[in-house]
Amino acid sequence: MTTQPPSSNGNSGDRSIKRDESVVDRRVGIDRRDIAPADPTNLERRRGPGRRLTDFVKSAEEGEMSREQFTFLLAIDAFKRVNHKTFPSWTDVLEVVRKLGYRKTMPTELNLGGKVPDWTEKPNSASGVNKSSSDPD
Repeated sequence: MTTQPPSSNGNSGDRSIKRDESVVDRRVGIDRRDIAPADPTNLERRRGPGRRLTDFVKSAEEGEMSREQFTFLLAIDAFKRVNHKTFPSWTDVLEVVRKLGYRKTMPTELNLGGKVPDWTEKPNSASGVNKSSSDPD
């Protein structure tokens, strides 16, 4: 029994598959951009027709940070250096935010689908991050 050498196009004998039969055209079917999100959260960053970037986002993307953004960047950088962490966890980020003086004093503007009850705190409340020296052990 003799075998045929592969043809010049890389396919062998009768087992060749035409290229146009093996390629799936991704343009057929549902366009993912046409599907509306089930429950908008107010966190969507993708722009559509008529949606422009906010000045807050636009200036940051162009490299011009506000004082608030720059302070946050420096605080995260200091946290990473002091704690020898390249990638801080979300808990670490929240700790830095609380130590910068941010408190939840207003109702949320996000739609989290009722997964968490909304709450507020007094503007002068303690960060609750570090154990106070007056707390008993």
